[in-house]
Amino acid sequence: MTVVIKNLEQLIHNGQTQVDRKARELALKSLKAAVEAVDPKRLILSKLVLKDSILEVGGYTFDLRQFRNLYVIGGGKASGFMAEALETVLGERITEGIVNVPKGGRYKTSVVKPHEASHPIPDDSGVEGVKRMLEIAERATEKDLIICLISGGGSSLMPLPRKGITLADKRKITEDLLKCGATINEINAVRKHISGFKGGWLAKKAYPATVLNLILSDVLGDPLDSIASGPTVPDSTTFSDAVKILKKYNLWEKAPESIKKVLLDGEKGLIPETPKANDEAFKKVFNVVIGNCRDASTAACEALKSEGLNTLLLTSLLEGEARHVGTFLASIAREVVASGNPVQKPAAIVAGGETTVTVVGEGKGGRNQEIALAAALKIKGLEGCVVASLSTDGVDGPTDAAGAVADGKTIARAEKTGLKAEDFLAENDSYTFFSKLDDLIYTGPTGTNVNDVSVVITI
Repeated sequence: MTVVIKNLEQLIHNGQTQVDRKARELALKSLKAAVEAVDPKRLILSKLVLKDSILEVGGYTFDLRQFRNLYVIGGGKASGFMAEALETVLGERITEGIVNVPKGGRYKTSVVKPHEASHPIPDDSGVEGVKRMLEIAERATEKDLIICLISGGGSSLMPLPRKGITLADKRKITEDLLKCGATINEINAVRKHISGFKGGWLAKKAYPATVLNLILSDVLGDPLDSIASGPTVPDSTTFSDAVKILKKYNLWEKAPESIKKVLLDGEKGLIPETPKANDEAFKKVFNVVIGNCRDASTAACEALKSEGLNTLLLTSLLEGEARHVGTFLASIAREVVASGNPVQKPAAIVAGGETTVTVVGEGKGGRNQEIALAAALKIKGLEGCVVASLSTDGVDGPTDAAGAVADGKTIARAEKTGLKAEDFLAENDSYTFFSKLDDLIYTGPTGTNVNDVSVVITI
């Protein structure tokens, strides 16, 4: 996979001096390297080894001669490309398969069928695809192997509301959770308890078949029960947890009645909890994380080291409110300039992770754009200083941009055109701000998804 920053030359040219342009170029090319490092096809081809009939992956070994059928199911932003690569490895050994993928993708598969569904808000097509997956899983026997391809976006792309809940109600609570500043783990805890597929239910329904789960992680720290809401993983959360989360963000009172009823019935033990670790189904499930945010962040560092910069991977587990993270990253840039800490100039600092935006304004934007906007205010006037941030899936929030780039002249450029950055930040309107400066990063959907990567350059 070759990632193209469609407006790369424009973004570099927007630097007001030669040193600013160089800093922008370094930042953007390192972000490109980060995304390319988690190409799902390359990851599958590098992690899976087939020798005769022996499949090796993640320390596990499977003798394919022991299985009558080999099925492929799953979903996520990368699942289509994962399926392509899997067919390259396994070829005609695959009996049948279906993966739910975002709309508009093009995949070269012959046996595994890409089934288009909606993201981030689930739709009826996603439900239809999940039902077809469950048909496969439920007819599989102990002599069958199911390979499940899971990546970021899987929660939305593989919806199946629990009995008594409509898709419209599930959609509403998802929208509210996305807007309120809840973490991905909190969102998934609720999703799992209003789903008939996630939270371990797929593994439960596939038993006694053997399940190999290949995961491209978009959740910090790779907690298996949170990635795509863990369809083949024991669920450590409870109905009570889901209720507490909705109350924490003041969503309980306005939640659809069907959802409140299911969660309260679950608390009372009137309906089954999600499958837990002691369930026998999980004895035949094998989970392998083939790529994550750390891989992307490390690749950005390596790209910057190769350019001669003193490079530090600050973290691949970055969390927090996006605007506060932007201020924090800017403060590190200022410290580098002032004292040479934590690394001497020319310096590059990489932080991977996933922040949140608590929407209080009426504007448009995404996590990474808000990081860049907040940082711009604090690096004002610094020569050769850039903060750039993008979402590895190429879609930052509800926008067509992957992220944004800011330098020490961004605020001055904005002021010349009558833009007051503080006002745009207050309105969560980072997209409009950077659009007017032509400093949004455009890649289009990348076909992968392992959180976000931010880069701080001081040269």
